[in-house]
Amino acid sequence: MSIFNEDDKILLREKGIPTAKVLDQIQTFQEGIAPVRLSKAAVVGDGILRFGEVEIERLKDSYQKAGKGLQITKFIPASGAASRMFKALFAFLSDFDPTSDNLEEYLAQPANEPVKVFYEGLDRFPFYERIRNRISTDSWHSEGRFLFAFVREMLTEEGLNFGFYPKGLLPFHQYQGVSATPFEEHLKEGASYASSGNTARLHFTISPQHHALFEEAFQRVSPLLEQKTNCAFEVSFSYQKAATDTLAVTPDNDPFRDQDGRLLFRPGGHGALLENLNEQDADLLFIKNIDNVVPDRSLEEISAWKEILGGYLLEVQDQAFSFARMLAGGKVDHDLLNRIMDFLQSKMNVRFPDSYAGYSLEEQIAILKDKLARPIRVCGMVRNEGEPGGGPFWIADEHGNESLQIVESAQVDMEDEDQRQTFKEATHFNPVDLVCGVRDPFGNKYNLMNFVDARLGFITEKTYEGRPLKALELPGLWNGGMAYWNTVFVEVPISTFNPVKTVNDLLKSAHQPA
Repeated sequence: MSIFNEDDKILLREKGIPTAKVLDQIQTFQEGIAPVRLSKAAVVGDGILRFGEVEIERLKDSYQKAGKGLQITKFIPASGAASRMFKALFAFLSDFDPTSDNLEEYLAQPANEPVKVFYEGLDRFPFYERIRNRISTDSWHSEGRFLFAFVREMLTEEGLNFGFYPKGLLPFHQYQGVSATPFEEHLKEGASYASSGNTARLHFTISPQHHALFEEAFQRVSPLLEQKTNCAFEVSFSYQKAATDTLAVTPDNDPFRDQDGRLLFRPGGHGALLENLNEQDADLLFIKNIDNVVPDRSLEEISAWKEILGGYLLEVQDQAFSFARMLAGGKVDHDLLNRIMDFLQSKMNVRFPDSYAGYSLEEQIAILKDKLARPIRVCGMVRNEGEPGGGPFWIADEHGNESLQIVESAQVDMEDEDQRQTFKEATHFNPVDLVCGVRDPFGNKYNLMNFVDARLGFITEKTYEGRPLKALELPGLWNGGMAYWNTVFVEVPISTFNPVKTVNDLLKSAHQPA
């Protein structure tokens, strides 16, 4: 007897999700997902490269020369809602009564420290003058009334409605009284290091409800930016596909149904964007999050490091392509195989099993062909300064084979003392700063879906309508989604990592006018 009724089957057809796929998800919930097994943290000299000044200049020059003839796309996940940036301020609107509460007493409470920081830095935000000029002067009679009116005007639907906007369209920086959004800053970056033929191509993954806002923003800012940068922009948008949503289940692993009896599906996490990435037709893909941007004064340094990463990718990719063509040509000897093996180990962090030396010539050729026939990612890594999130590690599979991966804390068994300690030993952090080579030696685009480790998803506990549920996230875009890519980690300066996770991050010096 099927666990799905006719309404369920209609819903599955509407979302484009095969029944077999949902049954596989239920089985995953039942069996659980084995945690990643960390071997050791990747460090400089063992998994992470650190370039000297001579190398830096050579790689920049290499990218600037070779990149001109390539099709380059900058891929920016930008569907994140801004509401999470303002969590403390939404709580302030809910908890604070401007007619009776004392602001000083409210801000003195430790739990309200984020609101205190926001208030003390109020006039340093790029939207301060705009909002101050919109609120009634009647609210200026007390500090509490003023702050309440300011936050209400900023966040609510009756005001500027920042709480609804995507992060990408909020004012982040200010230039001579004019504010700029992350969307605009990414366009400038694209013109600086991700253009070819005086055209910068950028692709943003967004939420459907924000599409018109992004299109309007592009039409408004692109003429001035094209004139300023002497670069044309080709901007495209896509949504996370409904077919990548995953079924929620009860704590007993039965399909979760809402109060109307409908199956509940949830977005599959950023790993679902691999399909969007796979649709991009480019030689090189730069990936960077929407909220990690800088004002103009820091753009030169940011661009330089993107060119360094791109230059290194082009160098190793050219060598990989050369070796792959040699193997395809059929003129193979042991000296060539040894050179290819050394290249894969030293430049691409590929590890071979101890049994490799005992394989026949044909078996070794097949293994080397397989190792070369993979997309390549060069990932910037910053020094770990306590930021939450993933980092670079050597991990071991069930056969003991090691590979270099970006690992999130949720993937690790933190109940295991050894694994918890190994995770703490990470010296670097993943800032989501990637450049990817996604074509094979003969110019064909790889199908990126063929290089996913489906076992590296996440199971998390959530609630819906007040009831507990279990949710499944697909293997992360730069975690299990790229598990079978060839991977290189490069140390980049912490100054290249300036995310805005809460509104108060805009008060940091990196986002303030010079």
